[in-house]
Amino acid sequence: MTESAPIYDDKAHVRGNLDLTKAEWQRGGDDSDPDGEHVEIAFVEHTDDVTYVAMRNSAHPEGPVLVFTPAEWDAFILGAKDGEFDEPW
Repeated sequence: MTESAPIYDDKAHVRGNLDLTKAEWQRGGDDSDPDGEHVEIAFVEHTDDVTYVAMRNSAHPEGPVLVFTPAEWDAFILGAKDGEFDEPW
């Protein structure tokens, strides 16, 4: 039997208290197909006075939401600008 690593969820307390009902979801890139699947992001202020970035799939708006700290989001943006996510992978 293989053992799996324990799951560490360092943002559980954030997600549980993040009010997404007033989030202004934004789509990037080509939005010519309004019924298609798009990545949507929203900048949402938390009760701890930190603005987190929430990300979801537009085709499943009630589905899971990924939450990023400002530092994580900055690292993602810098990596994208630097070509870190370009093909081939």
